Amino acid sequence: MPRFSLHKNQNSVPILELAKEKDMLEHFMGHFWGQLFGFLSFALGVLSFLQTEDRKLKLILVTLNISNTIHYALFGAMTSLIASILSTFRTALSIRTRLLIVALIFIALNIGLGVWVAQAFSDLWSVIGMTIGTYALFRLKGMSMRFAFLVGSSCWLVNNIIVGSIGGSLLEIMMISVNASTIFRLFRTRDNAVCNAQ
Repeated sequence: MPRFSLHKNQNSVPILELAKEKDMLEHFMGHFWGQLFGFLSFALGVLSFLQTEDRKLKLILVTLNISNTIHYALFGAMTSLIASILSTFRTALSIRTRLLIVALIFIALNIGLGVWVAQAFSDLWSVIGMTIGTYALFRLKGMSMRFAFLVGSSCWLVNNIIVGSIGGSLLEIMMISVNASTIFRLFRTRDNAVCNAQ
């Protein structure tokens, strides 16, 4: 009987080449719980869109980021895990402050740690997405903030597809759709305002 082993790919996600029944069960159970937390994050993302108060929105986003942290830990996706941990603290702090220095500290930590643990360029999509999201959360408003979130969500979508996260991918698709719809409505409102002014 051949000797079986688990290996890791460049994105630190366990890949099953050949496995004994015990290894196979452990592998799929890990992914089962990982996917479960991905769907929990998706549900929290839906809930966040129903909030009208910024403070409640950010508190739900903190909970979503904690769920994402567990999700990526179960998948073994280290760069995504680091970005999620930093996102949790970043979102919590953004409730209290919008200082540029705070944003820069989180961006520096994210890039430094992300590049350190990354094994391939494909590992850096979460780093790029978190960096864009951090700057947008602390420094941007209105249309520019939504454009930045759109780009950041697109980076996270690519990351989640690579990792194999179903719930995470659905979450980012939803966020991209809602953001694009909001940007379109803002453009229409602005154009109507310009037409009325003329």
